[in-house]
Amino acid sequence: MTGLAAPALAQAAAPLRFVPHADLANFDPIWGTQYVVRNAGMLVWDTLYGVDSAMRPQRQMVEAEEVSADGLTWTFRLRPGLRFHDGEPVLAKDAVASLARWSARDGMGLMIRALQQELVAVDDRTFRWVLKQPYPKMLLALGKNNAPCAFVMPERIARTDPFQQITEYVGSGPMRFLRDEWLPGARAVFQRFDGYVSRDEPASWLAGGKRVAVERVEWVIIPDAATAAGALQSGEVDWLETPLADLIPVMRRNRNIAVDIADPLGNVGAFRMNHLHPPFNDVRARRAILMAMSQEDYMRAIVGSDDSLWKPMAGFFAPGTPHYSEAGGEILKRRPDLDAAKRLLEQSGYAGQPVTCMVSQDLAPHKAMGDVTADLLKRLGMTLDFVATDWGTVVGRRAQRTPPGQGGWNMFHTWHSGADCASPVGYSAIRGNGEKAWFGWPESPATEAGIAEWYAAATPAAEQAAIDRINAAAVEDVVFAPLGQFMAYQAWRSNVSGITKGPAPLFWDVKKG
Repeated sequence: MTGLAAPALAQAAAPLRFVPHADLANFDPIWGTQYVVRNAGMLVWDTLYGVDSAMRPQRQMVEAEEVSADGLTWTFRLRPGLRFHDGEPVLAKDAVASLARWSARDGMGLMIRALQQELVAVDDRTFRWVLKQPYPKMLLALGKNNAPCAFVMPERIARTDPFQQITEYVGSGPMRFLRDEWLPGARAVFQRFDGYVSRDEPASWLAGGKRVAVERVEWVIIPDAATAAGALQSGEVDWLETPLADLIPVMRRNRNIAVDIADPLGNVGAFRMNHLHPPFNDVRARRAILMAMSQEDYMRAIVGSDDSLWKPMAGFFAPGTPHYSEAGGEILKRRPDLDAAKRLLEQSGYAGQPVTCMVSQDLAPHKAMGDVTADLLKRLGMTLDFVATDWGTVVGRRAQRTPPGQGGWNMFHTWHSGADCASPVGYSAIRGNGEKAWFGWPESPATEAGIAEWYAAATPAAEQAAIDRINAAAVEDVVFAPLGQFMAYQAWRSNVSGITKGPAPLFWDVKKG
């Protein structure tokens, strides 16, 4: 009897080995917008609210909320028994400090901050946010899945300057971060927090009960896609977040591996141009890119020949969502016109100066997009400064506002989760508010006016009218170049169960063995 029990116990204690799409090189979920940081943050820190699969905010750390009749005073009460990983209780003052830090960096947070009269703790479990004007989408702001999420940290950590990275990683989420075992570029380790108080509800995206069934989750960093696929097939790892599309047929033939689309809303490819410096400070140069590029070229470079895995986009909001719009998107729908693009580029004043294009080689979709862009720019007659590097370097350099010849840049590629592009809620990439905008710092007053209209809209029809204005203005000013919507797979060993679809890898209810 004893001899039979030992293998079962050993198997139950085996860690879940997960290969994320990128290295967890830094770990401050407020400091930036990297998905890999947000995904790790979802394990370590909890949020006051969480959006479910219908993208509706649900209570998470909050037990109850009350809003005054004039919409100006929001009062929140925390659930009892919440504790941080160091054993300290979660108090209202922690939530207040965390929201203050988050609101200094997040797009929606900045909107609330501009309306704020006071944000104060009332007692240990209650805090109050008083505004000068109503903000009806408050709960969406606090529960959204877009990075940075409104994670709650201990007050002492949340008091860190929002423009400096934290160095202590204590949360109240379902898993603890084992900092002593963190090896950037190789491994990040999380251990189940037995003191976590889960909601007594089914899990749904970031909402509901976050019940972690495994004792330990190891994130194994494997930059090479073929090597990662081989590790999955041999059983060295259990779950790949973003396997290479070309390797999916091989994985499907392995009866020990399951494959599925990771997120039915897919991802939106993005070509970000720097609006601060030539040549893309001139809208004609940006429009030349839209006129010359082919979304099909970009999408096929990412997903291959399977047409079911991508869709063209005549705008910025994710296809398949209620707010998808093609208003003003004619330039994205017509066939590429290289000659007209060259003439427009010449009119912009471009005179052959080097254009610095940052391309991360360790993320397959980024490398694919970068290769297509390199060919496009050469055909346009532009002088290319192709910076082939890793994603961590791109993330660090894209924050530089200096001219390209002085450490700055002209363009880089990324993608945004389709759920992030479903509405203006947390969609930082669509913002056109200049120095406060996302990397590239586009300034588009018409886009911003449309966003303000959407937030003030009282009916679905008014919301959609505002979306059409946003889309048309963002195309006109080329806030960025949308490259199409593409689906991505995830793959896992057949002895792992509970993996679901969503805008992030969701570890709740995942079991191994």
